Formats: sequence, C-alpha cells, structure tokens
Amino acid sequence: MILCRVIGNAISTVKHPVFEQYAVMVCQPVDPQGEPMGRSFLSVDSVQAGVGDLVLCAREGNTARQILAKPPMAEVPHHSVILAIVDEVELRGQATLSGPGE
Repeated sequence: MILCRVIGNAISTVKHPVFEQYAVMVCQPVDPQGEPMGRSFLSVDSVQAGVGDLVLCAREGNTARQILAKPPMAEVPHHSVILAIVDEVELRGQATLSGPGE
C-alpha cells in the first residue's frame, strides 16, 4: 500500500465500458511528512476521494480486481485502486500529516 495525495482527475471523452462507473484520479506518492516521492500514477477511486485528499492506494492488479470486481464484470482491467481516505498519519506518537488539504 502506498500513501498518496490526490492531485487531479483523469478526464476522458471516451471510456472503456468497465471504467464508466468509476472516477480515475491522479495520485502522487508522499512520505509520512507529506513530501512528494516518486512519479504520480492513475488510480481508480473506490471511496469517493477528491483532489487534495490524502489516500491509501494499492498498486497491484489482483487487489484492484478484488476490490472493484462485481458480477457480471468479474474481470476488470484495473492496476491501481484507492482503498481509503486517510485522516491523519502518526509517526512515533506525533501527528506528521493530516487529511484533506492539510
């Protein structure tokens, strides 16, 4: 799982049918202090996150399929999924990072 900040929405005029019911967000990995680390990536939103939210993402296809698959669409081609909106990160008893927009 990866701690990320949602930095944008992916907008498309034409979507594959499996993506029609989901929002796709641009996620930037961050460290526990909120500093960006690594490259941003696209992730399917399963928790109604918004731009500025601190989220927990899984970047692994099997996890995404288990979270998002609903019959009759048992096979969905998602690689990354937003699993949770994070309220606060605490490191050694100290709050280091807060949720939406800090």
